[in-house]
Amino acid sequence: MTDALPQAETKTGGALSGIRVIDLTRVLGGPYCTMILSDHGAEVIKIEPPQGDEVRAWGPPFLDGTASYFLGVNRNKRSIALDLSKQEGRDVLLRLLEGADVLVENYKPGSMEKWGIGYDTLSQRFPRLVHCRVSGFGAEGPLGGLPGYDAIVQAMVGLMSINGEPGSGPLRMGTPVVDLATGLYSTIGILMALQERERSGRGQYVDMTLHDCGMALLHPQAANHFLNGKRPVATGNPHPNISPYSKFPTATCEIFVACGNEPAWRKFCAFLGLEEIVNDPRFATNGDRVVNRDALNAILEERLRTEDGHALCDKMLKAGLPAGPVLFVDEAVAAPHTKARNMVAEIGEFRALNTPIKLSRTPGGARSVPPRFNEHGEAVLSAAGYSAEEIEGLKEKGILVEKPRG
Repeated sequence: MTDALPQAETKTGGALSGIRVIDLTRVLGGPYCTMILSDHGAEVIKIEPPQGDEVRAWGPPFLDGTASYFLGVNRNKRSIALDLSKQEGRDVLLRLLEGADVLVENYKPGSMEKWGIGYDTLSQRFPRLVHCRVSGFGAEGPLGGLPGYDAIVQAMVGLMSINGEPGSGPLRMGTPVVDLATGLYSTIGILMALQERERSGRGQYVDMTLHDCGMALLHPQAANHFLNGKRPVATGNPHPNISPYSKFPTATCEIFVACGNEPAWRKFCAFLGLEEIVNDPRFATNGDRVVNRDALNAILEERLRTEDGHALCDKMLKAGLPAGPVLFVDEAVAAPHTKARNMVAEIGEFRALNTPIKLSRTPGGARSVPPRFNEHGEAVLSAAGYSAEEIEGLKEKGILVEKPRG
């Protein structure tokens, strides 16, 4: 697609309707968090730096000059570009924070404090404000204040070491899982703080780091290590604690099967006509099957090789046995169940993954397309009480930035 982004009317409502969020984040973890909040009705004002959110340029592909990376996590927001390095820019921010419920930022620890707008200062002026900071490693500890990116943190927390096939060496996961998890955990933290504010009347600081959130994803490998003292390694598709739980080739596609308990194992064998292996001492228990995984996989590969994988998975699922075809992304987004669950949002030519959070009375989702750079600058300032003359003055001084600076 190369045509311009369509415009769509923003609908009201949602579980977070009435919550105002000031979003100072860029790249992925923070914007993913604020998109979730905006999907469910929060008013999100995205304040971009003079050069803009750098992921606007992370392409191709592009739509109307904006990269898919930005489009995928910035819907339902309004954009205003301010130069916060100048005091007048920070004065505008403070004005926008009046009446705001949440501030989300991912500046390097110490930057906001240097500008006189760190948590200690803001909490005095806005005691009900929930201030969430997303950073690589936090402000304290040996790595405090240092920059962190998803892939770097994947490497440092051990996620890469358990990803890949045996002998492949550590591999980066195909999605920026640490950034996405940080966005999810940040959303949870913000909602917790808002709920607690209902009791205390006070906001609080939500300290979120890629490092901590990446560490939190190390299950079951960390639990295994704590118990047996061994170093977890990559096992490829097979689960480190369960068997059979892996990918197998068929005549038409690869499939993934999972037997999570003994009744499922026996039912699985009966379904495939392999009743004789149920009583094989090598496969008597899940522990036995994990130890003898290679022998079991060889039997299953031979049995499944001539099957129509798609038809087999359909029959297995209907029989109550977890199984699914291994799909590519284009196949997954076009799948009938994806459509039935409304997981692809469309606004004109704009398409994106929809919210997975399904609420019965206050449903959320894509309401408006991602904003152009500073698209709502004048409207946001006008709503904050700035006159047309004051807005023009901020433009002339370069505080309100109309075009991205190189």
